Amino acid sequence: MKIAKRILAALLAVVLVGAVFAACSKSDGAKVKVVDIEITNEEYAFGVDKNQPELLEKVNKVVADIKSNGKLDEICNHYFSDGEPVGITTAAEDTSKEQLVVATNAEFEPFEFKKGDQFYGIDMEIAKIIADELGLELVIKDMKFEAVVTAVQQGKCDIAMAGLTVSPDRAEQVDFTESYYAASQKVVVKADDTTFDACQTADDVSKILNELDASVKIGGQNGTTGQAYVQGSEDLEFDGLKAEFVGYDNGSLAVQDLINGNIDYVIIDAAPAQAITTAINAVA
Repeated sequence: MKIAKRILAALLAVVLVGAVFAACSKSDGAKVKVVDIEITNEEYAFGVDKNQPELLEKVNKVVADIKSNGKLDEICNHYFSDGEPVGITTAAEDTSKEQLVVATNAEFEPFEFKKGDQFYGIDMEIAKIIADELGLELVIKDMKFEAVVTAVQQGKCDIAMAGLTVSPDRAEQVDFTESYYAASQKVVVKADDTTFDACQTADDVSKILNELDASVKIGGQNGTTGQAYVQGSEDLEFDGLKAEFVGYDNGSLAVQDLINGNIDYVIIDAAPAQAITTAINAVA
């Protein structure tokens, strides 16, 4: 497990160094940049219906297998390196069929997103593998992030696959699988913002964030760790900031509002932060 995490971390670091450097350069016309310092350390896992312990066991086996046989690294290469993302098609939900019903929020690239009628992302490719291994037809239900865990808790879906950070509160609602990805939160700022340029460590960034007053607005996706970081969470052991949190349905909307001048910073998960800023900066 630790070896797999190190491989993923190293892969992501190599790919993002160049991208982050580009995003931080004003000369290339960039609009936003990611402060390349992790301010949290988290684990992603899938949330399984507590009434389906046999499903939890089977999914854990698939997760262990793809971590040990290199398939997880291959999937990550589709999004962090030169691999080709695989589009996943959802079946129509039909209670008369043997199906795996997955709850997700397809606005969290590179873990889940849509192009046309197909789903893409690390989680979605893993979902397809799980369904195939279990001999089930895959149904993907796209919903707001805040509804993902609740949908599983209420028995409307079998499993939540949405870049979910493991937390005690969520563990009361669903049974978490073994972790498959080591994640973190990062700060997104305007390209010409020098506030965090001298920072070397997470403590440096945190010190600046903790000195912000209530007049400062920090955006993020509703229901995510970024919101918990700003507003405080006993569950995740975040003290919270004095700054005001402004919630959005997805990280892209938050970053766009940053560009529009309506908020001062954005705090979102590291991989989506890079995907969003790269996409926005690529638009002339």
